[in-house]
Amino acid sequence: MLTNITSSLYGQLIVAALLGAIQVFAFAPFQQWWVLYPSFVGLFLLLKQAKLHHKKLFLVSFVFNLSMFVATLHWIYVSMDLFGGMPFIASALLIVLLCAYLAIFPSLALWLSYRIPTQSDMIRLLLILPSFWLIMDWVRGCFLTGFPWAYLGYSHADTPLVGFAPILGVQGITLAIMLICACLTLILLKQSQKFASLLILSIVMSGYSLKQLSFTELQAPIKVALVQGNIDQNQKWEPDQLYPSILKYLGLSGIKNDVASTETAEQNEDSKQQAELIIWPESAIAALEIDMQRFLQSLSRKLEEENKTLLTGIINYDINKDEYFNSIIMLGQLPSNQGYSQTSPNRYSKHQLLPIGEFVPFESLLRPLAPYFNLPMSSFQRGGAHQANLKFADTTLAAALCYEIAFPELLRENIHEKTGLILTLSNDAWFGHSIGPAQHLEIARMRAIELGRPLLRSTNNGITAIFDSKGQEIERLPSNVDAVLRQEVQPAYGFTPYQRVGQTPLFMLCLLALLSALYLIKRP
Repeated sequence: MLTNITSSLYGQLIVAALLGAIQVFAFAPFQQWWVLYPSFVGLFLLLKQAKLHHKKLFLVSFVFNLSMFVATLHWIYVSMDLFGGMPFIASALLIVLLCAYLAIFPSLALWLSYRIPTQSDMIRLLLILPSFWLIMDWVRGCFLTGFPWAYLGYSHADTPLVGFAPILGVQGITLAIMLICACLTLILLKQSQKFASLLILSIVMSGYSLKQLSFTELQAPIKVALVQGNIDQNQKWEPDQLYPSILKYLGLSGIKNDVASTETAEQNEDSKQQAELIIWPESAIAALEIDMQRFLQSLSRKLEEENKTLLTGIINYDINKDEYFNSIIMLGQLPSNQGYSQTSPNRYSKHQLLPIGEFVPFESLLRPLAPYFNLPMSSFQRGGAHQANLKFADTTLAAALCYEIAFPELLRENIHEKTGLILTLSNDAWFGHSIGPAQHLEIARMRAIELGRPLLRSTNNGITAIFDSKGQEIERLPSNVDAVLRQEVQPAYGFTPYQRVGQTPLFMLCLLALLSALYLIKRP
């Protein structure tokens, strides 16, 4: 029956669309990682059976990947609908256009893999296709600022294959997935079945063994308090909601809003026993830093008296250059000679900006088209690609703001041997009750695994969570509630192999595989 369906191009396109769409269930919040295998094996068998002309080959591959991206990224529609003021048809069209653009890269990988003339399915599936897939993933993550979402490896954080992440990064897991899919296809085609079975076993056992290794050393714990304010996104930037929001964060954090208030001597003594790091989410203070100086200076002094440090997102405005930055600042107990000011060094400015949300490409053309291209604070400047870690007590934190956490190389290059923690602040309220925030958390978790450091993630309405240096969840807060997550977290120092060399070994493997394939094809 399946052969009858795929005998026509329309049947092939329908099957390809279904195979691509099911991949959404591999990722959070569904986490059914196993669906990737029938999805890709089905596609490989379809492409082999159909014996497509190269134009039809690309079309089938494109429909497969377009379906995958639409199913996985449809949640972007929420920001367009609820906050962008766009009609449904226009929003849907933009989502399809974005997904069509993203689908071009893996479709080219498949097209190139099946255009190279070879009669050997082993060469094509084990050497050529995984290499082109990883190369095009890399291009997708870099081209036009990049969009490295939904890498296959993110789906396997709870499988033995996660052991490859500290060695090769998340794309090391992607490579393992593609090789297993290739082997399963060969087994179904009854080609080199013993070799394929042994290779699957070797990959799984290698991943499991690597998973047992530890590359970083835990240090003395620090006290952290991650505050989830759950501020309504429709009201967040309204001027009359600024101080009610701040008062809410102060109350949740246990900070008295009256600077002149007094405590008992016993309470003061208790507060001095151990420093506490309080973390508010991205743009928790919905105002310009320059306009909040009186409040920030007073709050910083209050926190210092209580032996507390506050990390918060805020908008920094450089009055001299007329530039805006999405920033993290630190208040309270800070290193010597680094007290809070507008120019204090203990701060971070976002580098990898979100297209449309934080800057508008081709803005002279796009801004007049729809309100969506004029979202609040959509004209930011980039911070530096390399910035100093934030300092707290005896450790330091490498920061990533929201979307940046999806760029593994950016974070890797800002982590040093004595970086103890990864910090990411976000505001996923733009995406409502969709699956987007769960995918975002899944991506953030992988950074902890790759780099061997605990991760602190504070968000406006969820998902606020803490992961240890192995990527195991310590605790999280429910979404869409105002609450505080208090824990003691152990920083971790040292280097994982991935942190030392990045993706270079992976690209060398791809180059070696392609050269080997070329040699085997040309061999008489």
